[in-house]
Order: sequence, then C-alpha cells, then structure tokens
Amino acid sequence: MTFKRSGLSVLALLVATPALANGEVNLYSSRHYDTDERLYSDFTEATGITVNRIEGDADELIARMQAEGANSPADVLLTVDTSRLARAKDAGVLQSVDSEVLESRVPSNLQDAENQWFGLSQRSRIIFYDKAGLDNPPQTYEDLADPAYKGQICIRSSTNTYNQTLLAAIVTHLGEDAATDWAKGVVDNMARDPQGGDTDQLRALVSGECDIAVSNTYYFARALAGPVDGVSEGIEQIGWVFPNQETTGAHMNLSGGGVAANAPNRDNAIAFLEYLASDSAQKYFAAGNNEYPVVASVETTEAVNKLGAFEADTVDLSEVAKNIPVAQKIFNEVGWE
Repeated sequence: MTFKRSGLSVLALLVATPALANGEVNLYSSRHYDTDERLYSDFTEATGITVNRIEGDADELIARMQAEGANSPADVLLTVDTSRLARAKDAGVLQSVDSEVLESRVPSNLQDAENQWFGLSQRSRIIFYDKAGLDNPPQTYEDLADPAYKGQICIRSSTNTYNQTLLAAIVTHLGEDAATDWAKGVVDNMARDPQGGDTDQLRALVSGECDIAVSNTYYFARALAGPVDGVSEGIEQIGWVFPNQETTGAHMNLSGGGVAANAPNRDNAIAFLEYLASDSAQKYFAAGNNEYPVVASVETTEAVNKLGAFEADTVDLSEVAKNIPVAQKIFNEVGWE
C-alpha cells in the first residue's frame, strides 16, 4: 500500500516555536503500549512541554470528559477505532483544529471531515484461514457470507468496535440492504457463537474449531514477532488474505486522536498531535503495536512486512463513521450476538 504525503520536520517546527516551549499537555489515552513512553519523553525533550497522562477505557474517558464539562483538564484524547473517535465527536468532547502539519501528513480519508480527529496509525481487518483445512479461502469480505463456508467462520461479537466499523464500511460501499444480507450470511456461516478477542479467533484456527477467522493484522503480527500462547505454535498452518484486492481494497481502521473541546492548553495540544504525525513519532506509534503508520514514508516493522504488500481501502473514514449507527442496527436485526 502506498500513501504519498509530503515530509515535514515537525520536531523542528515545534522547537522553533518559542510560545510552545513550556507548559504542559494533559493526555487522556486508551493506549497502553510501552513504546508510548518514548513518544512522550521525546516530545518533552523537543518542546519543553510536560505530558500528564490519564489512562483508561475509551468509553470511560469520553464519559469522564462529558462529566467534567467546561472544567475538564483534558487537552488531547487518544483512542483506537474509527467508531470510538466518532463517538467522541458525537459526545461533543472534541473540537476542530486548523493545522497545516496534520493536513499534509495525515491522508484526507483518515481524518474527520471537520478536523475533530486524525488517524495516527492503521490496522487492516483481514481474513485468516487454516491452510490444511481450506483449499479455497474467501478472497473478499462478501465471500464470508457465501453458504459454501457454512459452519467455518470464527469472528468477534457485534459489540466489538472493529466489527462495527467493518460493517459500517460495507454499508458505505454497498448500501444498507446488501450489508444486511452480508451480516445475515456471516451469522449463518459461524462455527460458534461469537466469543473472545481477535487472538482467540486465531487460536480457534490452530485448535481446529474453525477454518476461517477475521482479525486485525496486528494480532497476527504479534505472533510473527514473538510468542503468543495458542497461536505461535501453529503459526505455520495459518494463511491470510487481504480481501477485495480487485475492488475496494482491504478495510483499514485507525488509532487516532483529537483536541479536547475544552482544552486548557489548546496550542500545546495541537503541537502534540502534530508531533505524533512526525516521522520519528510515527515509527514508535506504529511499532508499539505492529501497526501501519499513516505517513507513507515511515517503515513498518519486520513482522508487519512479513504480511506483504496490499491495496488498502481508501474510503473516507469520516463517511464510514456516519454509518456506525446503521451497522449496529443491522447487527441487532440479523441476530449477530
């Protein structure tokens, strides 16, 4: 996949801005990766801005920001999945920002139409399969609803944000009726009731409980990079398909952030997001969870490289976000638990 974006020396811009070379930024984050520590310390070293961090579940952080209202100390919200970023916007806890750095670094389809959130790393939701049990794996998302795969699919529940965004993308591409038929077909093809996380779907391939699993790429990349119980021992039997390579491309989701609606340190908050779009920060940001950077010039990890090149869906995720309520309605209608 290729994203052509201009390169800017973001750190140099920050250091050259004396008004920002002091103070603090209050970060509400649902990310929990060790490499993020280096992100924050590098930002402080470059700018003199101290990063104060509060971690928690994304929905809890959004609710907290709502409850705090105008008195909220939050400057930046970082979270994962387009659905949660959209939820934060709908909850009124983010604000629009005007940043040439973010506009030039983050592809337009990976940011909110009103500049309330910006993607900072990507993951693709793709198809995995048991190479021993399946000679003809699905090649598209639509194929997952084919009766030929009845009783073979393991996938997470409808409450999972990654599945909500995937279905919302299908609604965006195919319309509500076709998306409803698709969701019903997937339910009919499930090998078991939805349970567990993405890693559990991969474990089910290894154990033989199903022949097909849907998972974000970084869960599998973790097993390529190091031991993951229940997956690594059977890694050689797992094949993968980046779907829809002849049509829309493989579905992409985000880890991203935005400036809080009542940010007391708004300039510092914008500077922090701009820093996260710099080459050095993108490398840490993506490598911390074996994801894809949003800046095309930044290299991916060795484990991610093993997954190979692919065509990514370039649909506007701001438009996809609008269809998340429709996706939730469809899940309920078709009985996707």
